Amino acid sequence: MSLFDLNDRIAVLTGASKGMGLAMANALADHGARVVISSRKIDQCEEACAAIDARHGKGRATAIACNIGYKEQLQALVDETHDRLGSIDILICNAGVNPFYGPSSDIPDSAFDKIMASNVKSNHWLAHMVLPDMVEKKKGSIMVTSSTAAFGPSEVLGTYNISKTADLALVRNLALEYGPHNIRVNAICPGLIRTDFAKALWDNPETERRVVERMPLRRIGEPGEVAGVAVFLASDASSYITGQAITVCGGSVMCR
Repeated sequence: MSLFDLNDRIAVLTGASKGMGLAMANALADHGARVVISSRKIDQCEEACAAIDARHGKGRATAIACNIGYKEQLQALVDETHDRLGSIDILICNAGVNPFYGPSSDIPDSAFDKIMASNVKSNHWLAHMVLPDMVEKKKGSIMVTSSTAAFGPSEVLGTYNISKTADLALVRNLALEYGPHNIRVNAICPGLIRTDFAKALWDNPETERRVVERMPLRRIGEPGEVAGVAVFLASDASSYITGQAITVCGGSVMCR
């Protein structure tokens, strides 16, 4: 069990009030970490924290609202975490956006910029805000939620796919730069998971049928099935793993 022991570690997660982010936060807390639940809506963050505290005792989870699109709000997230809990050991950049569905020729510049800023630049910003904590400790784990979309093109989600491919490059570069400080940086690449974010891809029974028939496991993933990877990458069990893109997709990525 010591391989997965996260006691005395502080984890910050964006996009963590529901879906995969909440599942990862719950799993980290279950293994001993104190978790910061962050998303745009403070009431949802507080609700998530209350449920975690009900299981583990008051203070295991902390709610801090943050819109990842604003650099000052990301810095406030880090500063408030320092004030309330201390230095950060684990960072999961999970929040992301996709405001456009359609061919790349039709995407407005505003939507393209928002996707790239929220899905890539915000992760760059937040990682560098947290890295000094980890450099000082000579230890830390950063995860970025990418996607299996990073491994192929799309006729309707092209810019989103581009952003998720860029996240892999970001992860690899940070892993190279900060490996000498014993800081590990990895990407989690979910396939189709039953979340509100991906609802348009699974809510229609016919669409779901077409998707799952190409998957070796013949089903869509659930948010909790991503959580174990987050615990693994946060813990000493993955102490020699960095710069990797770990897929959680029911085998779908190998069947492209």
